[in-house]
Amino acid sequence: MKILKSLMVTAAVSLALMANAAHAENKKIALVVKALGIGFFEAANKGAQEAAKELGDVEVIYTGPTSTTAEGQIEVINSLIAQKVDAIAVSANDTDALVPALKKAMDRGIKVISWDSGVAKDGRMMHLNPSSNPLIGNMIIKLAADNLPEGGDVAVLSASATATNQNTWIAEMKKVQGNYKGINVVATVYGDDLADKSYRETQGLIQSYPNLKAIIAPTSVGIVAAAQAVTDAGKIGQINVTGLGLPSEMAGHVKSGASKSFAIWNPIDLGYSATMIAYDLIGGAEAKPGAELKMGRMGAVKLDDNNEGAMADPFVYDAKNVEEFAKIF
Repeated sequence: MKILKSLMVTAAVSLALMANAAHAENKKIALVVKALGIGFFEAANKGAQEAAKELGDVEVIYTGPTSTTAEGQIEVINSLIAQKVDAIAVSANDTDALVPALKKAMDRGIKVISWDSGVAKDGRMMHLNPSSNPLIGNMIIKLAADNLPEGGDVAVLSASATATNQNTWIAEMKKVQGNYKGINVVATVYGDDLADKSYRETQGLIQSYPNLKAIIAPTSVGIVAAAQAVTDAGKIGQINVTGLGLPSEMAGHVKSGASKSFAIWNPIDLGYSATMIAYDLIGGAEAKPGAELKMGRMGAVKLDDNNEGAMADPFVYDAKNVEEFAKIF
């Protein structure tokens, strides 16, 4: 009986050690998004899961708050620190507000990167821009200007007033506005990445600016709401909605004529690349100016002096190709 008991204890210890070893082999990378339930981020999660499957020893935790607030993301980050994840890759709702929580994560040995919408330098090891900010800024106003050969009034429907990426792209857009003759940017309003508020803000633009010719919405939530508001107001053909959106959500509005064209990078590739970079850092790669971090099938990203890098150029979708890509994301 004593021998049997000893064997059972030994077996139990062995099983525990095997479980711990298996657990130790699985690296946990948290993909933190601005809010759950947004198609763009769900597509990014598909890419992250693809990267995890390719790597083989990674668990991706897809998480985020229920609304686009910094407070919600801070709560999520603190929970991830308690779970002792290996890396956090976050698309931030606020440049500065997340920094203390993310610094705490890095102090605990967790690798931290931002992607899509960045945090201040002190709160991350590197930032992955989906594209070059100057190229995006030029693209969104070019999309409006391409359909306004005589120029006209244009308004911007952004996400929140504190969204890092939105503000950067709009600033870059205004730098090149003079290159597009006759384009007059009359207003910038904020829909907070909420469909109903974005819809109401668009209604307000239509009422306030009767000569409005185009609305630029560099947000996947805002562009859909703006296109619907233009449609409901009977303004198709008078006001063109453009900006950044998802093919699956914009295909109908391109078909109706509410949007002649729009642009976006591939969010699947973005989530994939962010996961690959986080994995590279867990493996010992160092994020520093001039460094090249691995992005799997996307190649490598080279960091600038601010430890930022760009994934790819934005891609234009219109009536010729939107249906094809709508089947993907």
